[in-house]
Amino acid sequence: MAWDPTRLKDWQIAEEAEKNMPTPEEWIDRLGLEKDELIPYGRTPKLDFIKMMKRLENRPDGKYIEVTAITPTPLGEGKTTTTMGLLEGLGKRGQNVGGAIRQPSGGPTMNIKGTAAGGGNALLIPMTEFSLGLTGDINDIMNAHNLAMVALTARMQHEANYSDEELAKRNLKRLDIDPKNVEMGWVIDFCAQALRNIIIGIGGKKDGFMMASKFGIAVSSELMAILSIANDLEDLRKRLGEIVVAYDKSGKPITTADLEVDGAMCAWMRNTINPTLACTVEYQPCMVHAGPFANIAVGQSSIIADRLGLKMFDYHVTESGFAADIGFEKFWNVKCRLSGLKPNVSVLVATIRALKMHGGGPTVVPGRPIPEEYTKENLSLVEKGCENLLHLINVIRKSGIKPVVCINSFYTDTDAEIKLVKRMAEQAGARCAVSEHWLKGGEGALELADAVMDACKEEVDFKFLYPLEMPLRQRVETIAKEVYGADGVDWYPLAEEKAKRFESDPRYKDFATMMVKTHLSLSHEPTWKGVPKGWRLPIRDILVYGGARFLCPMAGSISLMPGTSSDPAFRRVDVDVKTGKVMGLF
Repeated sequence: MAWDPTRLKDWQIAEEAEKNMPTPEEWIDRLGLEKDELIPYGRTPKLDFIKMMKRLENRPDGKYIEVTAITPTPLGEGKTTTTMGLLEGLGKRGQNVGGAIRQPSGGPTMNIKGTAAGGGNALLIPMTEFSLGLTGDINDIMNAHNLAMVALTARMQHEANYSDEELAKRNLKRLDIDPKNVEMGWVIDFCAQALRNIIIGIGGKKDGFMMASKFGIAVSSELMAILSIANDLEDLRKRLGEIVVAYDKSGKPITTADLEVDGAMCAWMRNTINPTLACTVEYQPCMVHAGPFANIAVGQSSIIADRLGLKMFDYHVTESGFAADIGFEKFWNVKCRLSGLKPNVSVLVATIRALKMHGGGPTVVPGRPIPEEYTKENLSLVEKGCENLLHLINVIRKSGIKPVVCINSFYTDTDAEIKLVKRMAEQAGARCAVSEHWLKGGEGALELADAVMDACKEEVDFKFLYPLEMPLRQRVETIAKEVYGADGVDWYPLAEEKAKRFESDPRYKDFATMMVKTHLSLSHEPTWKGVPKGWRLPIRDILVYGGARFLCPMAGSISLMPGTSSDPAFRRVDVDVKTGKVMGLF
């Protein structure tokens, strides 16, 4: 059944749907699992990846469908909602379908973005568990990450206080860590701008080594990146030992293996390799694995979940973070390269609202009323805004995929506006479907499901944007020009110095290029909408993720620690003390 999302809030729809949510025993029967392949965890069991892949290794892969979007408004344009709707629509068509999405961070859940569970009748359940920690993967990543920092700072304190002979008595050798060249910081899973730049070790010599430090949001941790791209537990363990924590005074990298903390980090993360099993409100299975934020991280549901889903389902739907210029680009050139998996279809989500913004509409501000231009017909704004849509259709087509544009329908959209978008998308070589999944669930997503199934019948000539042998600066130039539409790249002195060093060092030749930039524009400047012209991409620094094997060029002034707004969501979240149920999540 479909609930009335104009009358009920998301958490209320979730509460109703969860009354008939499949039990673990029902999932075992429905998904054809062995009993020991489902790991009990309340209403959100985990799937034993190692056991399942061993049993299913010879089964052919299903169709691989990726969901991305046009450049969004600050409100988001419904990628997760569309992913849920597509699962429901394919389910209505009688298909064996499942999906994989990313676990939400506590930062945006308690800030302005909300839970990322979808919405209306295209919603993931159980919503409260999904929104508030799920089975603890992010918590395990935080503990493992911060344990590395504990190891680093304790080692620096001991090296400062003891001679080489005294260190040897403690079975330690001097690493000679440079306190001014520490790569890692601490992490917390909230938007805590007050922790971006801190001083630690204040006090006496027993209180640690005094130095500048920093916090990032937990899902920006290299450990989350490693979970996203690891192929199995062995790969995860190896990568954890290669994380660069700092450098010594001669410039040599200091790794977690050097600190002898990598094994303990893996112990904290041993259970994170198993995806969590959840479902839509229409009970299509959907795995939750890895984290969000394609602007500051890889922003992909995991390779592990996709490998498993392709064995389990005839159609497997996976979601990439933010818009196609960053989410799809990383899916295309990083995730698919590392996994060896070839996608069949990319669904490009668009809304009339976002197209109007790109066409010159007023600024959209979370928490404030939407300007009337977004609720009244305005064909000129829509047509102008379609430049962003057409640009990103072209980006996807460069990979060899013919995209399916999904118009995520709002009740304020007019027939004329929708016809205009469909005509322009189809003229650009894409299929286009209107979907009303938010309002009607699977019944509203049948046109989208049909378009995706039709697209899956086509052969895909999948190819990467650049070869792995291409030098770092040339890769960045290629991404900037071919994906973002920039005229070129300007390198800050620090970034250029690092780039030259990485290009000349054979250790970095096969590192992936993981761009860090705003999700609110094709450019580095979030206020530049549509398809900006006549600009160059500034790269101010390059982060090194030694375990993930990423080099991360940073464009603009983006921070790895977002800030909490003046009207955050936590002000409206509460608990019914008589029932224990959480209210107010959105």
